[in-house]
Amino acid sequence: MRTKPIFSQLNPYVPGKTIEEVREAYGLDNIVKLASNENPLGFSEHVQKGLQESITQLEIYPDGYARQIRNVLASSLEVDEKQILFGNGSDEVVQIICRTFLEPGTNTVMATPTFPQYRHNALIEGAEVREVPVVDGEHDLETMLNQIDEQTRVVWLCNPNNPTGNMIDQTAFDHFMSLCPEDVLVVVDEAYREYVTDFSYADSLNALSTYPNLMITRTFSKAYGLAALRFGYGIAKEELISTLEPAREPFNTNVLAQKAAMLALEDSAFIQHTYEHNKKVKKEMMAFCDRLGLGYYPSEANFLLIHLPISGDEMTEHLLQNGYIVRSGEALGIPNSIRLTMGREEDMNHIMKVMEDKLSSVSKHS
Repeated sequence: MRTKPIFSQLNPYVPGKTIEEVREAYGLDNIVKLASNENPLGFSEHVQKGLQESITQLEIYPDGYARQIRNVLASSLEVDEKQILFGNGSDEVVQIICRTFLEPGTNTVMATPTFPQYRHNALIEGAEVREVPVVDGEHDLETMLNQIDEQTRVVWLCNPNNPTGNMIDQTAFDHFMSLCPEDVLVVVDEAYREYVTDFSYADSLNALSTYPNLMITRTFSKAYGLAALRFGYGIAKEELISTLEPAREPFNTNVLAQKAAMLALEDSAFIQHTYEHNKKVKKEMMAFCDRLGLGYYPSEANFLLIHLPISGDEMTEHLLQNGYIVRSGEALGIPNSIRLTMGREEDMNHIMKVMEDKLSSVSKHS
């Protein structure tokens, strides 16, 4: 059977090791996963209690329009309900965008490294991918603008950027949008926006009224702790959402995900607790890196990209042996680094000790 030629060059997404895999491989009882930027505090108890009352009529298809969560979310965002597109995670929203706008003969512009699904889905659609290396972890917005031509359909801005954690501020965002052609879609991926502490962070939501070529994607997988249910969304002008809707699969978000998202929005205290916890442990982790002379990017997300005097694979293996799953920078395109999700305070204290032991051992033998 013949496939699109590009499939001979693509690999499926490889998630980080699971707790079960590490337990079997290393014979450890206590495993802590800090590789996928999940919320170490879990998810809201309010969601858990509410969902227990919602597991009924599973034989009936979900509301394909997601009316209840649509109304609640639109009110929360202060946008019209027709300005929202729901997806099976924001990953599916990315896929819908690529399916709608990209085809052979077109191109798309993005940073590198950044969230890999932009590139993956663009290649499947036959588009040319134009990648612009980050500078000190930040989007090189001027060079990205210079890469845009008459065949450019979509530009991706991951803010804060995954895997570096750097953010795009208001001034840089306004400058970029003012120079970007109006017929080029700009997608701002805000998967980690709930963790941002810097007040100069770009207010893309307010910019929607100014730029009809702007779209924002967000998710309930990170700060809200609902990664298992896969629920994300896009926000844009109604005309743009209407253009995208035919590419969305029917019933693409399930009943439990829709209900959980509604309940999660009701518990603002949980999000505030998540924000404060992440801010505290990240500050402590940065102080640890400073003490050991380890470089890192100024992350506004719930992870740090830490530069090491050894390979990321070597440190990752050492941490696995001690019960910690992290993401090696080698796999992310940034050698000699690891991406470390901010976990519970006791786990962060222990992983700092484990890392320091490894680096001390390396130093003695060098």
